[in-house]
Amino acid sequence: MIETATVKRRGKGRRARQAGPRGGPAPERRAERRKAILAAALQEFSARGFAAARLDDVAVRAGIAKGTIYLYFQDKEALFQDLIRSEMGPVVGTLESALSLDLPTRAVAERAAELFLREILGTSRKDIIRLIISEGPRFPKLAEFYYHEVVARGIAAVRALLARALERGELRSDAISRFPQLLVAPGIVAIIWKSLFESHAPLDVHALMRAHLDLLFGEGNAK
Repeated sequence: MIETATVKRRGKGRRARQAGPRGGPAPERRAERRKAILAAALQEFSARGFAAARLDDVAVRAGIAKGTIYLYFQDKEALFQDLIRSEMGPVVGTLESALSLDLPTRAVAERAAELFLREILGTSRKDIIRLIISEGPRFPKLAEFYYHEVVARGIAAVRALLARALERGELRSDAISRFPQLLVAPGIVAIIWKSLFESHAPLDVHALMRAHLDLLFGEGNAK
């Protein structure tokens, strides 16, 4: 009986360590579950689109009950918004830092291009952008949220970079400083092309971006 009581106490101790305040899941467990839900949501949204995706199927992918999702997210829109914030936010922060480097503009632009290739086009994050492009018109609140969380921050960083480039005389004209979207246009083209036409005509995105920078800054201006 003493041994049984000891085992029970140990079991209660383990459960207590796993539980947070008021008997809920521990913070680590909550973070893991939240991460699993977000990963499952990205898979489901990518496969079915935002409109057709169901929280039931997200729960199945995450290996949890549907009701558990509502402990973390109010609804499907809130889930998608958090997916944008958690997946794209850190990349935008890294991009902002890269674009603020005190280097020749061509060199900074090349670093930003490599970041895009590695952290967006080479990962499932590209599917978030694809979803915004395809379904943003039907869900303007999501498009607005993405604009403020990602686009506005990126454009502001690009504008600052191009303003410095114009002061240094590194631009052939002020057109790109007036329309900073021109600098990131190949990235959008790459995502659309790979979604629709890659099986018919594979696109060398790295070469595309290098050619684009040659047009903007001239060849061999990275040093």
